[in-house]
Amino acid sequence: MVVLKQYRLFLTATFLLGSSLSFAQDNSAIMDQAQSQTAAQDAVNVTWKPSLVKDGVYDRVQHINKPLEWQPVREADVLWKKRVWRDIDTRQKQNIAFRFTGDDNSGGGMFIEILLDAVKKGKIKAYSTMDDRFTAALTKEQIMEMTMGKVDSTPVVDPVTGEMTIRVTRTDFDPYSVTRFRIKEDWIFDRNLGRMVVRIVGLAPLIDKNNDDGTYLLSYPMFWIYYPEARDLFAQYEVFNPENDVARMTWDEYFENRFFSSHIIKVSNPFNTTFSTMGLQGTDALYEGQRVSEQIFNKEHDMWIY
Repeated sequence: MVVLKQYRLFLTATFLLGSSLSFAQDNSAIMDQAQSQTAAQDAVNVTWKPSLVKDGVYDRVQHINKPLEWQPVREADVLWKKRVWRDIDTRQKQNIAFRFTGDDNSGGGMFIEILLDAVKKGKIKAYSTMDDRFTAALTKEQIMEMTMGKVDSTPVVDPVTGEMTIRVTRTDFDPYSVTRFRIKEDWIFDRNLGRMVVRIVGLAPLIDKNNDDGTYLLSYPMFWIYYPEARDLFAQYEVFNPENDVARMTWDEYFENRFFSSHIIKVSNPFNTTFSTMGLQGTDALYEGQRVSEQIFNKEHDMWIY
């Protein structure tokens, strides 16, 4: 009996010790989760304010999001490669996620505001638009000057003296002025995997410039982002899902699974020209981009046949 009682005491002590260790590990895991999600909790819009209370009917745990690992591609396994440039129009219905104004899970801002906030805080580098080969990194001062609104002057009359003075103001940056994003990507047939592989290399926001009367003039890239360096950042912010508020994905998953709609504007060529500089405009440029897409699809098919 004495031996049995001692054995029961030993089992009880072991159970209590294991429970306390498990509880400590759970608390440690929760703390690690909270620390790993500090980027998603940072506001990317100065006008956005987080809720001071629990805004929901359930306790939302911190999500540990990481970018999906890329399968390494050896040069010896590359049988065919084509570099493609394409534009994403955020005004299209399928790309409405780019224009979502933001909430707790997206940093309180649009996708362009996430990019600008990360560049200003030094989380990712921005490269010059002189070329898309990432040869010159922009300074913080250059980015700040780029994101400042245009300077405007307004005549103001002093109600006491009647004197007229000129008040110089600078408008805030309008995130809705970024209507498109440009992507540079490589399409590769990997014989080790036996399929076509696509890898995004660079991403650039395109800002609209209007005439003095407000009519559209042109669009130009603000800067280029080296996409592989930005994947960790994109994994910390979630994309709005209009069908279900719970079933969300990260921006990294959004790009990797290619949920966006786009059209090709350029492919690698001896003269490094886009479809528009080749004289193709409007529907002709769209048809040419569609022809290139079909050519890439058929190339994968031909690799299997021949």
